[in-house]
Amino acid sequence: MRLFYLALTPLIVYLFLIASLSRNISTMTSSSKQRLDRIDIGILNQLQQNARITNAELAHAVNLSPTPCFNRVRALEKAGLFKQHVTLLNPEVLGLRINVFIQVSLEKQVEDALHRFEEAISARPEVMECYLMTGDADYLLRVVMPDVMALERFILERLTKIPGVSNIRSSFALKQVRYKTALPLPAAGLTLADPNDTPTDWT
Repeated sequence: MRLFYLALTPLIVYLFLIASLSRNISTMTSSSKQRLDRIDIGILNQLQQNARITNAELAHAVNLSPTPCFNRVRALEKAGLFKQHVTLLNPEVLGLRINVFIQVSLEKQVEDALHRFEEAISARPEVMECYLMTGDADYLLRVVMPDVMALERFILERLTKIPGVSNIRSSFALKQVRYKTALPLPAAGLTLADPNDTPTDWT
């Protein structure tokens, strides 16, 4: 009988290890989504306001020592949080004083027509933003211009020449009340979103 138990012991240990490994894998799968804590949120907020901040300044701002702060920034970058690093120019100093919002309707809302319009618009440097919309118009554009004559040329020589465009309506912005590039982040932290899931940290 003792020999039987001795022979059975390795099998029991093996089965225990397999069960333990399965639990660990299950736990890893269920918690695979990365959670950002308050310090991560603080780092992101600081970088959204000033991407040129030094690591020492950033560490001081979020109450970390430099090395852990640097490691967190690298982890956030690896997680795909940083879309790109850019310098925002002052449009008024460059003479681009007019912001115009243009609603564009197409003759047909079919895939080929949408693709053709989006490809043409993406090639225009004046177009700062372009959105496919619901409602009366198919697209909403924001363009920057130095003056009304430049806007007229853009509409007549560029926009109306795109095949499939049927209607154009434009509105001038009288004053920019608010403009920002920093995204709102919940101070308590959040779980990085899966495109197929519904976010829960914003409710």
